[in-house]
Amino acid sequence: MSKEQEMGLGHEAILEKYDAESRFRKFNKNSIPGMIVFIMCIGLSLFHLYTAATGPLVTLMHRAVHTTAVMALVFILYPFSKKSSKKKASILDWIFAVLSIVLGLYIVMNYNDLVLRAGMPNNTDIAFGIMAIILVLEAGRRITGNEIAILAVLFLIYAYVGPYLPDIIAHRGYSIKDIAEYMYLTMEGIFGIAIGVSSTYIFLFVLFGAFLSKSGMGQFFNDLAMAIAGKGKGGPAKVAVISSGLLGSINGSAVANVVTTGAFTIPLMKKIGYEPEFAGAVEATASCGGQILPPVMGAAAFIMAEYLGIKYIHIAAAAAIPALLYYLGVIVMIHLRASKNGLTGLPKEQLPRVSEVLKQRGHLLIPLIVLLYLLISGKTPIYAAFYSIIATILTSALKKETRMSFKDIIDALESGARTALGVAMSCAIVGLIIGVATLTGFGLKLAGAILFLGKGNLFITLVLTMIACIVLGMGLPSIPAYIITATMAAPALAKMGVPHHVSHMFVFYFGMLANLTPPVALAAFAGAGIAGGNPARTGFQAVKLALAGFIVPYIFVYSPALLLIDTTPIGVILATITAVVGVVALGVAAEGYLFAKVNILYRVVMFASAILLMMPGIKTDIVGFVLFLVIFFIQKMRGKRGDFITA
Repeated sequence: MSKEQEMGLGHEAILEKYDAESRFRKFNKNSIPGMIVFIMCIGLSLFHLYTAATGPLVTLMHRAVHTTAVMALVFILYPFSKKSSKKKASILDWIFAVLSIVLGLYIVMNYNDLVLRAGMPNNTDIAFGIMAIILVLEAGRRITGNEIAILAVLFLIYAYVGPYLPDIIAHRGYSIKDIAEYMYLTMEGIFGIAIGVSSTYIFLFVLFGAFLSKSGMGQFFNDLAMAIAGKGKGGPAKVAVISSGLLGSINGSAVANVVTTGAFTIPLMKKIGYEPEFAGAVEATASCGGQILPPVMGAAAFIMAEYLGIKYIHIAAAAAIPALLYYLGVIVMIHLRASKNGLTGLPKEQLPRVSEVLKQRGHLLIPLIVLLYLLISGKTPIYAAFYSIIATILTSALKKETRMSFKDIIDALESGARTALGVAMSCAIVGLIIGVATLTGFGLKLAGAILFLGKGNLFITLVLTMIACIVLGMGLPSIPAYIITATMAAPALAKMGVPHHVSHMFVFYFGMLANLTPPVALAAFAGAGIAGGNPARTGFQAVKLALAGFIVPYIFVYSPALLLIDTTPIGVILATITAVVGVVALGVAAEGYLFAKVNILYRVVMFASAILLMMPGIKTDIVGFVLFLVIFFIQKMRGKRGDFITA
């Protein structure tokens, strides 16, 4: 086995270790199971393209077809346990797959009868409801891991034993019959908002990402990032930030992005002198940040738009400035670390030119331009995604090296469906959790508990909400993490007078940052696996790099101008300028370097400057800016004197 093959196998093993979605069976396409999976994936993608072009089915039917087809594929592709065969599906797997299809057919074939007897289910309805809950739990466990399945089971038990619990969380209790009906035959449980967004927006945007990948967009992003940032100080690390951020926004999986782009960027970072832990942390931080980066935001923006009843383009516009501040914070620390350690970029002769990259593959940007144009012009995300996929196929044909063959198109249809399985099952199993929270009022009870502990103080309430979001989001992909935190934690902020738009963005940030925060920092651990670094230290390095991401959400709660809310163009510009300087000050405080090493006193002053600059108010901005300038010029003079030793 060649060294390249060994490295590839190692990266695949790392991905499977930290990303449950990657632990699937790899059937030979010429085998019967392989052909069945292939046909089902192609059929699922074509179903979504057809309904995008002509209009979806009746809501419950559409969601049922989407969910049950996904479940069937999960049972065929994903083993029951690590000890189960990875080469063939068991008889039980096939039985579960068939039962999943039956669940969908039952709703489609009996839809009118189910509507007529709404609220009065018969025994068959209840039996199918119980079966649906069991199969959703099992399929979700297989593809997303044990954590979310256990959480869903605990919530279902909570729905049943409500009367026997302490008063603070007690409720009247619901029978198995009530729970089964609510979860299966209404659009509040399994087939709730989450799976509704998955069956429309998310699937199409995942499919769009698959077509972009087949057209060579990933290579284009890497080459463009190399051309732009490769030769600067710490060039490979900046390349990782740019390429991983762009790809992470489209593919929606932080862990998968860490492994795929990290296989290229992490060795380059280590080669120029970055420590393994820092290299792994850079890749993890950049990949996670893709979830908050417009235009796609890892598809979570579509769920937020659906929850809030706001147009998607308004969510994306509001997310733009905070996302750029997040990435600015990462790049500032990378640059300061490189300056402190004397790390250079890559030789100019090894790098492509921006003009050459754009000349060769620049036309691949056209589908993204089409997407933005359609969204800005008021078209629905479904319409925009559908025609962006068409645009991808057409524009790829402009150059021979990017032209998609019929096989590439078929492969994109298949890989898009496979990639969407994890998101779809996450949304289905989260539907159980959200269904129980809605049925029992648990979300309001948790909000009440947070408010009680916060004692009416907004800052304390924000801190408690942040902790709740990080705990709830640990070990979960960004989409289910957002859905859970939006249901459980956001209401507490809303009761404190924080606008819904702002509270949802706040919990979204911290649900995403759970991927970086020890002890369960999956993205950071994946980066450590590739870099050969210590997982815990990589996690803490990632938290340090993402420090701006932990502070910016507090800032836009107190100063919604960063989210383009209740402000003027001048207000946005001023808020952005002060926040940018504050992020730079934060980077200096964290890294302890600016032209020369910064002593502890100056670092404390810089941190104070950062907080003051990020807080709303003219007085705090002036004081913060003055403090920043004082330390800046002191360090500038020390740098000129060659005073590189900490005072």
